[in-house]
Amino acid sequence: MLVVSRDALYDAVKEVLQGSLTKQRKFTESVELQISLKNYDPQKDKRFSGTVRLKTLPRPKFSVCVLGDQQHCDEAKVAELPHMDIEALKKLNKNKKMVKKLAKKYDAFLASESLIKQIPRILGPGLNKAGKFPSLLTHNENLNTKVDEVKSTIKFQMKKVC
Repeated sequence: MLVVSRDALYDAVKEVLQGSLTKQRKFTESVELQISLKNYDPQKDKRFSGTVRLKTLPRPKFSVCVLGDQQHCDEAKVAELPHMDIEALKKLNKNKKMVKKLAKKYDAFLASESLIKQIPRILGPGLNKAGKFPSLLTHNENLNTKVDEVKSTIKFQMKKVC
């Protein structure tokens, strides 16, 4: 098994970044990283998942919608973020197609703590099935920093390879 030192990894990343600056490309470049785990038995531990918050925003076009009470909707309006209040959610009327369309339109959702408990009752299981159940947004959190946090968080899971 090959073990790469930290310095070699940083040098390789620096070289890739330098190469992308010298020859501009007309698409978004990405780098894939594969990690192998020592002393991990996939027979015993089937699932391996988690989240990591990165320093930079990896997905600038990642869209977040705020499902909030009046205060959060006003903050979202000022920040020019898409938002929906409880009346707009009730208009969807548990219509599966409309909820699915809403889930496809946005990459993630933030919901006020007063509203988050009502979402399954108002919208049904549509957002949950799409894997986009809203994250909690409290009144003492800054909306813009919370949106940046959601945009820079990456979810990962282990795929069993035989």
